[in-house]
Amino acid sequence: MKAMVYDDYGDASVLHLAEVDFPDRRPGQVLIEVWASSVNPIDYRLRSGQMKGLLPGGFPRIPGYDVAGVIADCDADSPFEVGDRVMAFLDSARGGACAEYAVCGVDATAKLPASLPADVAAAMPLAGTTALQSLRDHGNMSPGDRVLVNGASGGVGMFAVQIAKAAGCHVDAVASSDNREFCMALGADHFYDYERTDFTDSTERWDVIFDAAGKASYLEARDVMTKDSRYVSTEPDLKGMIMTVLTWPLSKSGTVMLAKPKSSDLKELIRLYEEGILKVTIDSRYPMREVASAHRRVEDGVDRGKVVLTSDVYKGQDNDHH
Repeated sequence: MKAMVYDDYGDASVLHLAEVDFPDRRPGQVLIEVWASSVNPIDYRLRSGQMKGLLPGGFPRIPGYDVAGVIADCDADSPFEVGDRVMAFLDSARGGACAEYAVCGVDATAKLPASLPADVAAAMPLAGTTALQSLRDHGNMSPGDRVLVNGASGGVGMFAVQIAKAAGCHVDAVASSDNREFCMALGADHFYDYERTDFTDSTERWDVIFDAAGKASYLEARDVMTKDSRYVSTEPDLKGMIMTVLTWPLSKSGTVMLAKPKSSDLKELIRLYEEGILKVTIDSRYPMREVASAHRRVEDGVDRGKVVLTSDVYKGQDNDHH
């Protein structure tokens, strides 16, 4: 099959089209014909070699963890049938989304409702799951909590603001000034322009601080945290890992999170979307073969929403669902 691959670490220009072996589907997995995917910061971090300590060796690599498409093959007793439209958060550490076909565990795949087009669904798995698990599982948010989302207009941040609001929290958003309207439209109660105000100098106190941008450190944020506050960051680096270990016994704890693929969380995102609570903003769309340009777009910093890739077979095949 055809796939976009890279044979060594480097800038976006290392990505190229190649013929690769068809993925082996094992029992408990589904084979998905890929209609759409999306690019997350982890994709370019892996490609550039920033995380080779965490995920060493093994080329060629097919980037990407987000998939929307149709079931091409599955077990006879699978909860899915061939032809079902699905989205998946690929449960292989190496990704594999930017290809004609991908395999994924049944428990990291969810059926799409007719109301959810594949290109929109493709934007949701990794970023949406990251926001949901960060707030609910690591941030232990509960109704009435004061939640601050740093990087509120980005791919993960836009999900986080809406998920926290849906959970009955007061949500403060931090982003650049030109994203004020966008963040308020997501449901934020208050907006901080980080170019003019450093939230860590604020007299406000928050129960959950979610650093979706990976920009503020736990030590900087500690002063604006309530007594039992939780600080969660998406920054998977050594410093962050040490912070998680050191703050674990403290009441003001900090956690660096890496999202775990779970179909139950994908279903929760779909439920929020279907109820009109979760809106998905797409920054730009690229054909799959232009994945290098899509990577550059994400590396340069996307103002709001997600960068989506669509395959040649997609061609708006579910346009009747729009």
